[in-house]
Amino acid sequence: MKPNILVIAGHDPSGGAGIHADIEAIQALGGFASTLITGLTVQNSQNVRGFRLTEIDLLQQQADALLDDMDYQAIKIGMTGSIAIVDFITQLLKRLPNVPVILDPVLAAEAGGSLAQESLAEVMLDTLAPLCDVMTPNLPEAQALSGQQSVSGCGQVLVQRSGCATLITGTHDDTDQVVNHLFTPSGEEQWHWDRLPHRYHGSGCTLASSIACLRGHGQSLHSAVANGQAHVDKFLRNAFQPGQGQYVPNRQP
Repeated sequence: MKPNILVIAGHDPSGGAGIHADIEAIQALGGFASTLITGLTVQNSQNVRGFRLTEIDLLQQQADALLDDMDYQAIKIGMTGSIAIVDFITQLLKRLPNVPVILDPVLAAEAGGSLAQESLAEVMLDTLAPLCDVMTPNLPEAQALSGQQSVSGCGQVLVQRSGCATLITGTHDDTDQVVNHLFTPSGEEQWHWDRLPHRYHGSGCTLASSIACLRGHGQSLHSAVANGQAHVDKFLRNAFQPGQGQYVPNRQP
């Protein structure tokens, strides 16, 4: 059976990131995605121009309808956008105990532009992250969440504060290879990937959704994190440029 993956994230009208990326990645890895869309954005492959968040009452009605009908094998959280939506998701997760949760703590778009209201990082870290299995920030997001600058400092603070395993991706580092760091209470592990030639729109969404889908298939956290990165590397190697901005991962089965 296809695992049901509940995706809670924002909509990107350009199709490169957000809900589009989540659905495509999950489908490519043999899962089925249901979605709660937290907000509509105004963006393209070059930048974010604005966003409008979904009303909590509508999200609640949608969530009730889905949970009345389906069981879920994993949950992926992307753009939350506001403290009120973080509170809503926190309460929703309490209705789905023992379901693996992957948090991509989206604060800004890769192409530029904020996707969050002020003070969201603190609330996300203190209330939402402790309910998750792993979060997947890039380095700027990890720095904003932790108040630290180094990769190791960020990882140690985030794990200690939230209890959540943390995969910090290295696409923003100035290194020859992309180095992704997984921090857990038991230590640190690294993966090294070729640094590809372009900038990519939706790579973070793709990674978190890939990990969620693999967890939904029953893979361990470590296996899902490792295999999810490998799938994203393949998607990025086949990326294409639909507009005048960043390249989009080619998330095909």
